[in-house]
This record gives sequence, C-alpha cells and structure tokens, in this order.
Amino acid sequence: MVVALLSLELHIAGARSLKDKRMVLRGVKDRLRAFNVAVAELEHQDLWQRAGLGVVTVAGSEALAERELRNVVDAIDAVEPGIVSRSEVEFLT
Repeated sequence: MVVALLSLELHIAGARSLKDKRMVLRGVKDRLRAFNVAVAELEHQDLWQRAGLGVVTVAGSEALAERELRNVVDAIDAVEPGIVSRSEVEFLT
C-alpha cells in the first residue's frame, strides 16, 4: 500500500476577491470527485489569486498512485487551463 501526496500551487489570475477564488476552487474540487482522492486547501487561504492544495490518494503501487495524481493535474488543466503553477508528488511510506 502506498500513500501519495500531490502538492499544488495554483494561480487564479481572474480572481478579484476571495469569493471569486472560492468559486474557481469549488469547480476544481467538484471535478476531482470523480477520482479516488481527498482534497484540501492548505495554503494561501487569505490571498485572492493564490491557492495551495493538497491531494492525497492510496494505491497498491507507486505507479498507480502517480498515474492517478497525474490524471488529477490533467483534469484541473481541463477545467481551468494554466491555473497550475507548480505540482509535486511525494510518496509517504
């Protein structure tokens, strides 16, 4: 069993308020319900145009976990192109 953490840094260029930011993040989180992941906003809660998300999955192997998390990044890019400014996968054992 492998636990994998995807750390995402998002830049929401069109956000003019925290309300705008929350609307974008809600759409992203709703899209990720189709995946076997848990999502939480971990950083920059008080900034309008930045967000730090943590996405966690559990899988039978590192390859499966990494594939799932790469699919998550692809899904976010499909909903909000160019929003992901940084992504990093870490395996927790």
